[in-house]
Amino acid sequence: MKQSIGVVGTGRMGANMARRLKDCGYPVTVVFDVRPEAAQALAVELECRAAKTLEEVNSLASVVLTVVTDDAAMNGIFSESGDSLLRGARDHVFINCATVSPAIHREIANRAQQQGAHTLEACMASSITQARNGTLYLMIGGPSPVFESVRILLSHLSDDGKLLRYIGPTGTAAQVKALVNMVMNINTAGLAEGLGLGAALGLDLTLLREVFGQTGARSGVLQTDGEDMQNRAHDCYFSAAHAAKDSGIALQLAKEAGLHLPLASSTLEQFTRMVQVGLGELDKSGIAELTFPGRGPKSGSGV
Repeated sequence: MKQSIGVVGTGRMGANMARRLKDCGYPVTVVFDVRPEAAQALAVELECRAAKTLEEVNSLASVVLTVVTDDAAMNGIFSESGDSLLRGARDHVFINCATVSPAIHREIANRAQQQGAHTLEACMASSITQARNGTLYLMIGGPSPVFESVRILLSHLSDDGKLLRYIGPTGTAAQVKALVNMVMNINTAGLAEGLGLGAALGLDLTLLREVFGQTGARSGVLQTDGEDMQNRAHDCYFSAAHAAKDSGIALQLAKEAGLHLPLASSTLEQFTRMVQVGLGELDKSGIAELTFPGRGPKSGSGV
């Protein structure tokens, strides 16, 4: 018998994961969001309940996926007082998918264990389209037996398990995800500087991108963001604000390890600047607005 599913956080990622599991025959019984209208719209679409409280989510689902914004949001939904996913949580499995710090994953795991519940982190290295199509790259952290209890479910989100990677104990998947995003963000900032300098030199940027793609300058972000940087197409799949948050998580880990990471630090400064000048909700490719000549928030050119 397939587990009954609840989803807390019905933004684009959470909603598409719910749709995917519904398509795969799972009973998605309840959804919840701090924006009630978002949860209600998805509930109508999926023919399920839009819970008014987090405790109600637990009454209607045995496995709950959470996709929230940051450590504070995670702390809130697993609060030790008031309405919380810890109420009525015994024997539930919580699969926490947001990019948050390893420390908050460990804290939530401890709280859930005290209530007789189980947690996993399922860190996602993919975006909205992959969530809908079930081709997310998922990095799993937590107790191995808990992972095995939901492996089949997670395989439906990760290309029949081909993109499913068990990392290790609680917190380790979040560490790996922080490093993935740190390196991705550095590459994004570097690509923006390379293309920005190319533009300043009057080079053909389409040709330059082709050369990058055939040489040591090739990277994943060249494929996903290069053309968007050139054409100023910054529809949001992964926001600059999220990039700043994730680089901050990685740098906190570096601080705890006693390492100085100058490239990661400079990248965080750039994404933080985007937030400060009102560009934080652009896709991370929007970092090009800080490097290309004639662009920027005061250029009046439509960004």
